[in-house]
Amino acid sequence: EAARGCSACRVSSMPGLLLGDVVPNFEVETTIGTIKLHEYLGDSWGILFSHPRDYTPVCTTELGRAAWTSPEFAKRNVKMIALSIDTIEDHRGWSKDILAYNNDETVTEMPFPIIADSQRRLAVELGMLDPEEKDQAGMPLTARCVFIFGPDKKLKLSVPLLPGYNRPRNFDEILSCARLPAS
Repeated sequence: EAARGCSACRVSSMPGLLLGDVVPNFEVETTIGTIKLHEYLGDSWGILFSHPRDYTPVCTTELGRAAWTSPEFAKRNVKMIALSIDTIEDHRGWSKDILAYNNDETVTEMPFPIIADSQRRLAVELGMLDPEEKDQAGMPLTARCVFIFGPDKKLKLSVPLLPGYNRPRNFDEILSCARLPAS
């Protein structure tokens, strides 16, 4: 019922961002503070990946693997940023669980920011909502999308929304995409 009244949460069949589009320079609250995407990326490549919820087993292991592979992304001049529909406070608590899952006491904070998109504004703008997965209030959850942006801020690769596909992504395969030359 709540989802029907939320015009921002109506899910379109067309993606919000198409290959070759320049990603909007959105300003968002993250676990490292307020950022503007273009400034955060600078002249780097960028990977934006979304997750349905904090504290879920699949999302926790997936972000654990993303954190584990982040030094390899950094070697390739790729900045990572995650998105979930939960709050900054939830993200910070969840980050501790992710790092504990990785079993690495040398790392005390996530190597990339997590965007808090509790109002789902960015998820709607970028076409990241899953029309089949809903929370307890009937609001759509973010799907497991991946966007790779070039230094020119254009979308180079998209792993699209697959409604109802609740499987983890392989960050080693995503890393292999980071080896593509800039165009």
